[in-house]
Amino acid sequence: MYLLLTITFFIVLFLLTFKLLRIKDLNEVIDIFYGLRGGKPILSTLFQVNVTSPRHGGELVADVLKAHGVKEIFTLCGGHISPILVACETLGIKVFDTRHEVNAVFAADCVSRLRQNIGVAVVTAGPGITNSITGLKNAQMAESPLLLIGGGAPTLLRGRGALQDINQQILIKPLCKFTARVRAVTICIARSGTPGPVFVELPIDVLYPYTIVEKEIGFSKNPKVTKQVLESFLRAYISWVFGVAWRPQPITPLPIDFPMPTQSQINSLINLLSSSQRPLLLFGSQSMCPPIEPNILAKAVEKLGIPVYLGGMSRGLLGANSSLQMIHNRKEALQNADMVILAGAVCDFRLSYGRILNPKAKIVVINRNRSEMLKNHGLFWRSTLAIQADVASTILQLANNFSFKEEKYSQVLSAWFDQLNERERLKEENNTKKALEKCKDGRLNPLLLLKALQNVLTDDTILVADGGDFVGSAAYILRPRGPLQWLDPGAFGTLGVGGGFALGAKAVHPEKPVLILFGDGACGFSLMEYDTFVRHRLPISSIIGNDACWSQIARDQMPWFNSLVGCELAYTHYEKVGEGLGADGTIIEQIECIEEIEKKLRQFLKVENSKPVVINAIIGRTTFREGSISV
Repeated sequence: MYLLLTITFFIVLFLLTFKLLRIKDLNEVIDIFYGLRGGKPILSTLFQVNVTSPRHGGELVADVLKAHGVKEIFTLCGGHISPILVACETLGIKVFDTRHEVNAVFAADCVSRLRQNIGVAVVTAGPGITNSITGLKNAQMAESPLLLIGGGAPTLLRGRGALQDINQQILIKPLCKFTARVRAVTICIARSGTPGPVFVELPIDVLYPYTIVEKEIGFSKNPKVTKQVLESFLRAYISWVFGVAWRPQPITPLPIDFPMPTQSQINSLINLLSSSQRPLLLFGSQSMCPPIEPNILAKAVEKLGIPVYLGGMSRGLLGANSSLQMIHNRKEALQNADMVILAGAVCDFRLSYGRILNPKAKIVVINRNRSEMLKNHGLFWRSTLAIQADVASTILQLANNFSFKEEKYSQVLSAWFDQLNERERLKEENNTKKALEKCKDGRLNPLLLLKALQNVLTDDTILVADGGDFVGSAAYILRPRGPLQWLDPGAFGTLGVGGGFALGAKAVHPEKPVLILFGDGACGFSLMEYDTFVRHRLPISSIIGNDACWSQIARDQMPWFNSLVGCELAYTHYEKVGEGLGADGTIIEQIECIEEIEKKLRQFLKVENSKPVVINAIIGRTTFREGSISV
C-alpha cells in the first residue's frame, strides 16, 4: 500500500514538474539534462530560456493579429506597448498613431464596422486605458467587435506603486464582453453572438526581451542571503515567463458563432406578413453585422418589397433613391402601420421607448441581444413574435420565401405606399422652403448648405457624423449613396467620434472620399487629429457647421429656463486651426445662392486633393429642429 502511494506521489510530482516546465516531449528532457550537465544556468536551462535572444512578446501579439486578418492598429505610443508597435510594423501591419487614445478606439470601432472584422486599438497603461473608456462604452452600445490591447505594470509590482499601475481589469470589465490576458479566444468572443469590445492586458514584463527585463530587475553580483533568496525567486519567475516562449502555438482564427433563426420562426413571420396591409420594416445598426454582406441584404430587402426606414449604420443600405425607403414622418407611419418589423431597431429613446408603436399592430422584433430585443417590453409595447437571431440572415431567409412583389400580392401595398410617399413629398417641399428662408442674423442657412452638399457628394463618399444640431439636420437632408457610407456614434450619442471614425474609414477605404460633418461644439474633441491626417497623408475633409453655440441644448434650455449659460461659443476660425496643422482651410459665410455654395464645395472637396481640408461654414440659426432634444 505504501509502495503504491509512493509511486503515485512521484508520478504526480513528475507530471506537475512537466507541466510547470512546459516540457512537451522526451527530446526536451534530454536537452535539459545535457544543458545542466554542460554547466548552463540551472533556472534558464530548466525552463528552456534563450537568455541572449532579442525576441520579445510583442512579436507574439503581432503574429496573432496578422493571423486574424488585422491590417492596421491604432495607438498612442507608450513605454508599456512599444514592443507591440514595433512588431506590428515589422509584419506589415500599419500603425496609425493618434493624438488621443479615445480616437484610437473610435478608429478601431470604425474599422470593425466597415470591414466587418475586428478593429484593434493598442494603448499604454493607466491614463492610456482611462482615456479609452468613452470609446469603449460607445463601441459596447453600438455593438462593435473591437479589441483593445492595453499595457500593464510588471506582474510582480502590481499594487506596489509601479508607474501608471491601476486595477485596469475592474475598470474595464463593465464595458467589455470579455477581459483577460489571453490571445486568440478574445477575437472570437468579440465577433460572436452580440458583437462587442474585448480587452486584453499585457504586463510590460511579458512584452520586452529577456535581457531588458533582467536588466530592469537589477540583479546583484554578490547578494546577501535574504536578497539572494528574493533574487532566486525573481530569476525563477522570469525564467518561467520566457520559458519555451518561441515554441509554435496554434493561432488560427477560431470559428465565429452567429445565431440563426429557426424555420418555424421564419414560417411564423411569413404568416404575419402575408396578412398585413400596412407593414413597415425598421432597420438598426445590427443589420450591418456579418456574416451577410450589405449588398446581399439590400437585394433581399428590394425583393421583399416593404416600406423601409433606415437608422444608424443601416443608412445608405438601399442607396439614395430606392422607392422602398422612407426618410420623414416615421412617427406617423409607425402609428398607422398594422405590422412593424424591428430589424435590429431598439425600443429606447429613439423610438420613444416603444410608445410610438401602434398598440394594435403586430410587432416582430429581431435582435441578437435578448436584453436589447425586449427593452421596455411589456411597459409601452408588446411583441407578437420575438426572434433572437442575426438580423440580416433572418431577413434574407424571409425574402427567399416571401415577397410582396409576387403577382398575388402586387396590389396589396399600393395604397399604403401612396400614403407614405405623399407625406414624403410634402415634407420635402417644406424642407426646401425652409432652406430658402433667410436667417435672422443674415448668416448662411444651414439647410441651404446641406442641400448644396447633397448635390455635390460623389457616389462613393463616406460620411462621418459628429455633432448635435447641425448633424441632426444633415440626417434629414443628406442621403448616403450606398451601404456603410454613413457613420455615427450610435445609441450612446457620443460627441467626438469624428476624427477617429474618419481615420478608421480612410484606413479601410483609402480610395474613397471621407467627409466629416462636424458641429462646432463637437469639433473641439478631435480637430487635433488633423495632425494625424497630415502626418499619415490622409486627404480627409470636414465641414464645420459653425453657429457659435451648442444649439442642440440651447434650443430647449432658453425657452425652459430663459438662459444660455454654458451653451455659447465663438465664431472661431477653425479653418486656421486646420492650416496650422498642415491642412488646407477655407471659410464659407453669407452666401445666399446655392450654386455659389456648390462651386465652393466642389473646389475644396475635389477627389484629387492630396491634403486634408477644413471648411469652416459660418451658419445662422433656424427653427428647423425645435423641440428635438433627447433626454
